[in-house]
Amino acid sequence: MLWEVEIQPRDGETDREGQRVLADARALGIDSLTNVRSARSFLIEGDLAEAQVARLQPLLVDGVVESAFVRKLPAAADARANGSTLLNVLFKPGVTDNVGHTAQEAIAGLGVAVSSVATCRKYYITGSLAAEHLARLSSKILANDAIEHVVAGPLPLASLAIGSDYQFKLVTVGIRGMSDADLTRLSKEGQLYLSLTEMQTIQAYFKKLDRDPTDIELETVAQTWSEHCSHKTLRGRIRYRDENGERQFENLLKETVFAATQTLRDKAGKDDWCVSVFRDNAGVVKFTDEFDICMKVETHNHPSAIEPYGGANTGLGGVIRDPMGTGMGAKPICSTDVFCFAPPNFPFENLPAGTLHPRTVMRGVVSGVRDYGNRMGIPTVNGAVFFDDRYLGNPLVYCGNVALLPVGMAEKTVHPGDYVVTVGGRTGRDGIHGATFSSAELTHESESISGGAVQIGNAVVEKMVLEVVLKARDKGLFNAITDCGAGGFSSAVGEMGEETGADVWLEKAPLKYAGLSYTEIWISEAQERMVLAVSPKQWDEFHALCASEGVEASVIGQFRNDGQLILNYNGQEVGRISMEFLHEGRPPVVREAVFKPQSTAPGSIIPRKAKPFSTKGSLGQQALFEILGSLNVCSKEWIIRQYDHEVQGGSVVKPLIGVHHDGPSDAAVVRPTQHSPRGVVVSNGMNPRYGDYDPYWMACSAIDEALRNCVATGADPKRTAILDNFCWGNTEKPETLGSLVRAAIGCHDAALAYQTPFVSGKDSLNNEFTYTTNEGPRTIAIPSSLLISAMGQIEDVAHAVTMDLKSPGNELFLIGATAAEFGGSHLSLVLEQTGSAKPQEIPADGWNAVPKVDLKTAPEVLTALHGAMKRCLVRACHDLSEGGLAVALAEMAFAGGRGIQADVAEAASVAKLPPIALLYSESNTRFVAEVAVGDRDQFLTAFSSAGLMPPVKIGTVSDSGRVVITSGGATVIDAGIEDLRAAWKKPLAWD
Repeated sequence: MLWEVEIQPRDGETDREGQRVLADARALGIDSLTNVRSARSFLIEGDLAEAQVARLQPLLVDGVVESAFVRKLPAAADARANGSTLLNVLFKPGVTDNVGHTAQEAIAGLGVAVSSVATCRKYYITGSLAAEHLARLSSKILANDAIEHVVAGPLPLASLAIGSDYQFKLVTVGIRGMSDADLTRLSKEGQLYLSLTEMQTIQAYFKKLDRDPTDIELETVAQTWSEHCSHKTLRGRIRYRDENGERQFENLLKETVFAATQTLRDKAGKDDWCVSVFRDNAGVVKFTDEFDICMKVETHNHPSAIEPYGGANTGLGGVIRDPMGTGMGAKPICSTDVFCFAPPNFPFENLPAGTLHPRTVMRGVVSGVRDYGNRMGIPTVNGAVFFDDRYLGNPLVYCGNVALLPVGMAEKTVHPGDYVVTVGGRTGRDGIHGATFSSAELTHESESISGGAVQIGNAVVEKMVLEVVLKARDKGLFNAITDCGAGGFSSAVGEMGEETGADVWLEKAPLKYAGLSYTEIWISEAQERMVLAVSPKQWDEFHALCASEGVEASVIGQFRNDGQLILNYNGQEVGRISMEFLHEGRPPVVREAVFKPQSTAPGSIIPRKAKPFSTKGSLGQQALFEILGSLNVCSKEWIIRQYDHEVQGGSVVKPLIGVHHDGPSDAAVVRPTQHSPRGVVVSNGMNPRYGDYDPYWMACSAIDEALRNCVATGADPKRTAILDNFCWGNTEKPETLGSLVRAAIGCHDAALAYQTPFVSGKDSLNNEFTYTTNEGPRTIAIPSSLLISAMGQIEDVAHAVTMDLKSPGNELFLIGATAAEFGGSHLSLVLEQTGSAKPQEIPADGWNAVPKVDLKTAPEVLTALHGAMKRCLVRACHDLSEGGLAVALAEMAFAGGRGIQADVAEAASVAKLPPIALLYSESNTRFVAEVAVGDRDQFLTAFSSAGLMPPVKIGTVSDSGRVVITSGGATVIDAGIEDLRAAWKKPLAWD
C-alpha cells in the first residue's frame, strides 16, 4: 500500500519555492505564468492504515508553518488543484534519495514498519502556458533530467519498488576479432573513452591470454587508464615547439611540477619540511611537533555541468575523503572552493541544447557545496568565483580540503592476507562510468547518455565514517586506507592492491537495492565509501567499533601476494587481470604540442549590446565603479553567507572582514588546534584571461597571486606549499596541448624561484562542449584555467593581518613595481564590454602586454614584507590583483569604514606611467600597506636593507568616508565609500 503525505506552507506563510519558480520563469521569458504554489510530499509504502500514516505527521511536518494531508496512491484528481496544472518532480529509479532514506529510518525508530520512503516536489501552475513553455519550465527550472523526471497530474504510482533480483550472466566481449573501426566504436558506445592505441593494447593482451575479456575486465582497464585516474596526457611523451625552438618531454609532470619540488627537497636536505608529496591522496607537510598538515584540491566539472547540485555536493564530499584516505587518515579542518561559470545574465535564447542556464548551474553548485560542508561540520573559509562565456557548457568546480594528520601517520602498508573492507555508504547505480565520463568531451547528448555518472551525496553518512576512521586509526585497527572515488571499487582496490593483488567477492558488497550486476557493483561511484586493509586479527574489533557508531562495514575480499586481481561473484570468477598490466601496461600518450604567442584575446561568445561609460565624472572614477560592479570583482557575499566558516571554532581571519564584516579577505587563517598558536593560511590564485595571451605568465601570475594573498595575511613565504589544478580543453589539439605545456613550464620556473614546493595536484582535460547549430557543429572550449592553491603557515595567529583600514592618520604605501600591463586586465575587459574608448595615456602596446613576474625580485619582496609583518609594523595589507591599485584602495576603505586621501603623482613618476595606468595596471607582486607614522622608518628599512626599491607613500587614512585620489593637484577619483560599497555589492545581491 502506498500513501502520500503532502505538505504545503500554511495560509499566510510565504511560499518561497513558489516565488523562486515564478521569478526564474519570468527571467526565462515565460510571462504567461501567473502563479505557482509549491508543496513537498513523502511517499510511504507499507502495510499501514490511513490513521497510522496521519500519526506520522508530527515527524514529517513543521506544524507551526506547514499544513499537511494524506492521500492513498494511485491518486484521483484533487479539487484542491483549483484548475491549476499539477507537476510532480521525483527522482529517477536508482537515484539516491537521502531525505527519503532518513525519513524511513526515523519512522522505523517510532516502531512503524515501512518498506520504503521517497520524496516528491509538487508544483501547482496557474496560467495559459503553451506546450513549449511548459516543457521549458519543467526541464530548465523544476527538474534536472539527469536525475529527475516530471509526472503531470495526480500521481499514478502504486509502488516504489525500483529493483528486481539480478539474474547472473557472465558477459564476454569479443575483442580479439574486432577491426580498428570496431574497437573505436566499442570505446565510444561502451563509454570506455580510450584511444585506438589503448584499445589495440588491450586486444593484444587478451590475444596473448588466448581469450576474450569479460565486461568487468574491460571496464576495470578503462577506469584505471582513464585520463581522470591516470593523468596520461600530463604524464605522456610530448614534442613541444614554441618561439624558442623544440623540446622533448618523456613525462611532462615529472619534468616540470614534480621536478621543481624534488629540486627544492634535495636542496633543503635535513631541513626538508615536505613529508609526503605526489604519492598519496593529499600532499603532507610538517606543521607542529604534534601534527603534520595536508591538502588536496579536486575538480568535479562534468558532473556539475549535468546536475549542478549533486555534482558539486559530491565534489566536496569526494575531496574531503582524500585527506581521510591520506596516510592512516587525517581530520579535515577547513575547505576551500573556486567556481567558474558563464555569466548569470546569459541570454536564454542563445543557450545551446543540452546545457543548463548559468544561473541554474550557479545556484545548484553553490547549494551543493554549502550543504555538504555545513552538514559535515567543516568550515568553508576561502574561495573565488570567475565568470566567462566560455564556461557555458563546462562550468568548473574546484573543491579543496585541509586536514590534520598526527606526526608519524603518513605511511601505510597493505599486507598480503589483509581483508579488503568497505565502510560507509551502500553501492548503487549512481556514478556508473564517472571516471571515464569525466575524461571525455561533453556534447548536447551528455545529459542523457551520461546522466548515471552523477552521484548523490549524503554528508551525514560521511561524517559518521570520518568519526569511525579516526577512532579506528588511533586504536591501530587497520593497516591502510584510501577513498572510494573515481572508478569506485575498481580504482580503490586496484590502487591499494597494486603491489600485492587482491581477491574480491563482489556479492558481499552491501547494495542500496536489488538488481545490480557484478560489473555495476565494481565500477559504481556511489558516495561515502572508504576501502581499508584490515588484518583478520583486527577485524572483529574493527567491525564492532563500526557497529557501535552505526556505520556499515563489510569484508569484500582479501589481498593476495601474487600481483593478480581476481574478481568473483557468488563463487564464479568473472575477471582476472595482472596488476602489472593494469598499472604499467597502458601505452604512453605520444603527442605534438605547439605554442604561438597571441597578440589579442578572443571575444565574447555572445555579443551583447554595449553601454559606453557616461560622460559624467573622470574616466578614472567611472572605471573604478565599472570594475567594482563587474562580475569577476564584485562581492560574492551571496555565496559566502551560505557557508558556515565558524564551525570547529578555529577561524581567525574569515572570508568577510572589516567593520561590517563584508570586506574581501585576501586569505583565510585557521587555528586548527588549541595546543598551539600556529595557524594555517589558505589562499588561491587564478587568472584565466592571462592565459589567452601567454599561459607561461598566467602560471607565474597565479603562483604569485596565491603567495601574495598568503603573505598579505601574515604567512611565511618560506613555509608555504602550493597545489596545481589544470583545467584545459581538448589536448589532442596541438595548440591546446601547447598552452598546457607552456603553463607547466611556468609552474616549474616559478616554484623554483619562490622556493615553494608543489605537494599535490590534479588535472581535468577535455573541457569542451560540442553542440549542433543550423550552420553545423560548434565547440565551446573553456579558457585555459590553472588554479594555484596555497597552504601557508603563520607562527602565531595573533599576528595575522587583515586588509581593512584601521586608523586615521596612518600612512599608505605602495609596495612593488608597476608597469603598463593590461593584457587580460579588468580595465580592458570593462572597456570591451561597454564599448568605451581606451584611454590614450596608456601606451598602445600595453593593452596586449600580459602581466609578468620578476622571478628574481618577487620572492625578495615577499620575504621583506613578511619580515615587516613579524615585527608588527603593518596594520593592514591588501594585495593588488583584479582591478589594480584603485580597486584595492576602494576595498580597503569601505571594509574599514575609513576614507583615503591619496596623491599618486610620486608613485606614477617612479613607475614612469600616467596616473590612470598606475591605478589600473595589474602588475604582479604589489601590495598596499597601512603603516603607523611611528613605524614608517623601520618599515621602509625592511625593504631597503634587502636592496629592494623602497615602498612609495601614496596617501593617508582619513575619517572623511571618501576615497579621494589626486595626481599633482588634479582629482582623479573622489567617491564616497558607501557608493563604492554599493556598486561592489549590487551584481550578486540575490535573495
